[in-house]
Amino acid sequence: MEGMKQETGPCAGTDKPVTVRKQKLRKNHIKAKLIFFIALAAGLLLTAVFARQLCPYDPYAQDLLSAQQPPGWQHILGTDRYGRDMFSRVLMGSTTSIFATLVLVAVITVTGTAIGIICGWMGGKVDTVLMRISDLFLAFPSLVFALAVAGVLGGGVQNAIIALAAIGWPKFARLARGMTLAQKDAPYLMAARLSGSSTAKLLVKHILPNIAGPVLVTAVLDIGTMMMELAGLSFLGLGVKPPMAEWGSMISDGRGMLQTAPWMVLAPGGAIFVTVMIFNLLGDTIRDYMDPKQRRK
Repeated sequence: MEGMKQETGPCAGTDKPVTVRKQKLRKNHIKAKLIFFIALAAGLLLTAVFARQLCPYDPYAQDLLSAQQPPGWQHILGTDRYGRDMFSRVLMGSTTSIFATLVLVAVITVTGTAIGIICGWMGGKVDTVLMRISDLFLAFPSLVFALAVAGVLGGGVQNAIIALAAIGWPKFARLARGMTLAQKDAPYLMAARLSGSSTAKLLVKHILPNIAGPVLVTAVLDIGTMMMELAGLSFLGLGVKPPMAEWGSMISDGRGMLQTAPWMVLAPGGAIFVTVMIFNLLGDTIRDYMDPKQRRK
């Protein structure tokens, strides 16, 4: 028995250092991924900001003699039916598509989180009424409801944002409400109340910082979804109106020539694919980085 104890002792002693080393390696790997995807997202944002300066051609200038040219040295993504350079239009469309999506996500995040915190903190009739309203919005398919709202309001990027904001806030409201209820009776909040903190201070300095992590992760992961839905509204003619460059409307403009000039659809479609993939991977990495349980696996 003593011999067995001596043999198993060193093995047991090495388990913990190995586990700690694996956790450290995993943490460094997640951090490197986070930096990489933040850099990619920052590159997309800079491209959207300086799109006009980066365009090799005027994205709105028509040249019918160069219409529907395939990708080549002169036009690396080809031209559309009006002879406009597709690469320039994809770059210019990034400004509309990305910033409209970011504004939309910011609106639904702030609105939904504020409503959720109020419902979780106050409870009673306020909670019941607002949550039933959110249930009403969640009862309809999101894109169908957005189509109805956008159809009533008319076209335009502003109305598309309003339509998608109307169906996007309930998920954040329910998330914030659940986490507020979990934090509401925590000992640190009871101590803050006894110290004389006002309700506004409790919500802003105590509740909000403790629920900000999951809300941020949900918002980043929602960027891809909202971009797809915004492009969908533009594709159906209820979002950005031509000739403004926007990826969804560009796909709609080229869908009739998919067999003869597929680059007119593939160029903006590829831009949507890459952008959505980057923001989704960024959201997944942020979730892994902010979740201690996930990092310990």
